[in-house]
Amino acid sequence: MKHIFQQGTDQNKPTFMLLHGTGGTENDLLPVAGMIDDSASVLGVRGNITENGMPRFFKRLAEGVFDEEDLMKQTEELYGFIDTASAEHSFDRKNVVAVGYSNGANIAANLLFHYEEPVKGAVLFHPMVPRRGIQLPDLTGLPVFIGAGKNDPICRPEETEELAKMLEAAGAEVTLHWEDGGHQLTREEVEQAAAWYQRSVL
Repeated sequence: MKHIFQQGTDQNKPTFMLLHGTGGTENDLLPVAGMIDDSASVLGVRGNITENGMPRFFKRLAEGVFDEEDLMKQTEELYGFIDTASAEHSFDRKNVVAVGYSNGANIAANLLFHYEEPVKGAVLFHPMVPRRGIQLPDLTGLPVFIGAGKNDPICRPEETEELAKMLEAAGAEVTLHWEDGGHQLTREEVEQAAAWYQRSVL
């Protein structure tokens, strides 16, 4: 997968795996990572799928309707890529925190839906429920931050609540932060994620 890696100044800190939204690139969330912890290493990943020229992490059939077969295929590939990248760039595979926005948050959530401890923690900005009707793995103690908008037209509040409940039922420790706005990522959200990270991950 196309990616960038930036070595952090503190080797003991987690490596942030950055997963952009539709139309983004591996560089999009670098400022966000810097706000959360500017001494951590960063692995910025670009989605392998393109939709009308815009990078994505998996195909969709329509707005808000995922191609589940492709979602599973791409999630499996991303999971394997973390192993490959950790060997290539010499970071601790067990000390990775996923930071995803929108489409990137959805594939990060799907990692949690299908693997036990795929990451040490996850920051999901404006995610949707990636799949329904499946048994989630044991996520006991896994810290998850969800940032959401009360007026998000793409990810409705009830879907955010549903995702939080599904993760909690699997044992994850979920922190849900609400903004009054829509689907955009706000500075306040990132600051709340940074506070959560200090409290729950480090």
